[in-house]
Amino acid sequence: MDMQQILEQARVMQQQLMDAQDNMSEIEVQASAGGGMVNVSATADMKITSISIDPEAVDPDDVSMLEDLVLTAVNAALAQANEVANSQVAGITGGLDMSSLSGLF
Repeated sequence: MDMQQILEQARVMQQQLMDAQDNMSEIEVQASAGGGMVNVSATADMKITSISIDPEAVDPDDVSMLEDLVLTAVNAALAQANEVANSQVAGITGGLDMSSLSGLF
């Protein structure tokens, strides 16, 4: 394989990565906490798209419990979003460390 072929493959991979990045906003994940009392949806580009809270989770005498449930659900949704994003990139790069190619682009 000559240098021209390597550069062409790198260019194709770069385009695939850019396309995957564009599609991340369309991939949605969900997570919940408290047995489904708090539900959070997020996209693979790490944006929270919705939070729903069961009215029974709202106890004015225990606001900290609700805060903990929201925090847990948000962190779980973002972790899932990150996992999906990493999986999308790994599928394109085959696990290649892209930082080693940064000088080519």
